[in-house]
Amino acid sequence: MKLPSFKALLLHRLAKTVVFGLALLPFCWLVLAALTNQLGANPAEFLLRSLGGWTLRFLCLVLAVTPFRVMTGTPVLARFRRMLGLFVYFYAALHLLSYSWFDMGFELDDIARDIAKRPFILIGFSGFVLLTALALTSFNRAIKLMGGRRWQRLHRLVYAVAGLAILHFFWMRAGKNNFAEVYVYAAVLGSLLAWRWWYRVKNKPGPSH
Repeated sequence: MKLPSFKALLLHRLAKTVVFGLALLPFCWLVLAALTNQLGANPAEFLLRSLGGWTLRFLCLVLAVTPFRVMTGTPVLARFRRMLGLFVYFYAALHLLSYSWFDMGFELDDIARDIAKRPFILIGFSGFVLLTALALTSFNRAIKLMGGRRWQRLHRLVYAVAGLAILHFFWMRAGKNNFAEVYVYAAVLGSLLAWRWWYRVKNKPGPSH
């Protein structure tokens, strides 16, 4: 019996449902761990850092779609990019919600002062604002309203989001002088962004003669 090809699996009508379920698993695990008291001695900090970590992982996944699609000749992978991008926003929003709830008790004045006072929180919040713009314009109707070229320019802000995310993570870890994980994410995101820059330059039309 011949097994279905990788491309056939990606084109299956249930493929998006499976990817959606897999992307939701970290959230489900965190909810289950919270309900069963398995978040350690400081549940609030564990949730906050776990959600930040998953935001970075999904950001890496989104930026890896195009390189993997091109290098493997699998254009069908592009159909999952929007969903993965929205999961970046989902986990980033939960990360911000955890900070607003557990650290600041939803006191908006205190949150505003904290953002202005602490650079790493300001950087993280700035990244979230950019992500919000990308999430709100990630649908086909937004592309039609904005036009393809302007939409593409806006969505190149994902590069800025990646930089802000790494800087936020770096400053957050600076207090404990623990940068090992920061360097891993910086190397992964830096490599993905470098590939995308190289690919754009390589495929840029030359001057007309």
